[in-house]
Amino acid sequence: MAASIHRSETVRGALAAAGCYLVWGLFPLYWKQLASINSVELIAHRHLWSLLFVVGAITAVRQWKAFGAALRSRVALGVHVSSGVLLTLNWLVFIWGVNHGHVVEASLGYFLVPLVNVCLGRFALHEHLRRAQWLAIGLAGVGVMLLVIRVGKLPWIALSLAATFGIYGLLRKRSPLGPLLGLGVETLLLSPVALAFLIWREYAGAGAFGHGSTSIQVMLVCAGVVTAIPLLLFAYGARRIRFTTLGLLQYIAPTVQFALGTWVYGEPFTRQQASAFAFIWAGLVLYTADNLWNQPRLVMG
Repeated sequence: MAASIHRSETVRGALAAAGCYLVWGLFPLYWKQLASINSVELIAHRHLWSLLFVVGAITAVRQWKAFGAALRSRVALGVHVSSGVLLTLNWLVFIWGVNHGHVVEASLGYFLVPLVNVCLGRFALHEHLRRAQWLAIGLAGVGVMLLVIRVGKLPWIALSLAATFGIYGLLRKRSPLGPLLGLGVETLLLSPVALAFLIWREYAGAGAFGHGSTSIQVMLVCAGVVTAIPLLLFAYGARRIRFTTLGLLQYIAPTVQFALGTWVYGEPFTRQQASAFAFIWAGLVLYTADNLWNQPRLVMG
């Protein structure tokens, strides 16, 4: 009976994580519609409207007592101040990249996240790495070096996204809070800064809220919902499946983003980029095959 319940929880966690990554993969379609708005302002709106959504959710499930206890926990506050800052940086880099024609490079960042997870598992969680996993990391490193040498620039968008989201996932896995309360603490802690920034933008006459088309205003308000729901799904899944499983499912988001960047938005994908991506994808294939070979019941826990 206990094994059956555990298996059911694991399957639900995997489905939640997969749904989260699919939504994140489609995010460029949403943020491209708001390209005329300052990226930092968009992040501030995401924080405030996400907080409003979370407050409603906490009220609906009657978790205010638990939320108050979370705010009094030094451990929880420490984890979620850090995770909130990392999440904010990740959002900012992603939205800026998408709205400045770098959807393909943004997808590269999320392709790298599983390998960042492997590194974090080794050096932060002291997990043993197999030879194939080290080789996968090496292949990805060669790919990044080729981008620097052949394309002539460091893929800072990709590397920033990979690092911030990898560490964010690690912190959320270590968090003592559930998905809803954890997101609530993150958004509450950073919302005063977001509100102050938006007030300053309005005072300076540069704010977008209340000054654009009706569709823009609706999309700004809905930014909280489209932000909070996949984050809740991610946190739910991260606590119920293995960290390596989370890395495997993560491929969904960058695959969708890469397709959007090349086929929908027509971003250039040169031979130099293709050769570099080939090493990174080879590393991912090796990493995936190694995990499936050594953990045949990975998704089932």
